Amino acid sequence: MKFVIYIVILFSLGLIGYLFTILDFDNLLKGDSANAAIGILASFCVLVLMLILLVSRNIAEKHKE
Repeated sequence: MKFVIYIVILFSLGLIGYLFTILDFDNLLKGDSANAAIGILASFCVLVLMLILLVSRNIAEKHKE
């Protein structure tokens, strides 16, 4: 499971990097730039959730000991 979490984190970071190349800062909320902004926000949420999951799994392992 830990391997899958790391793969999702890497995919999320890669997607954020790709979507930053699509952003047009002059027209941030129009056309493809709006889709990229929403995608960056969603990928950031996935990243935060996966990091929370990693921390909670580490706490659970230490609590069992």
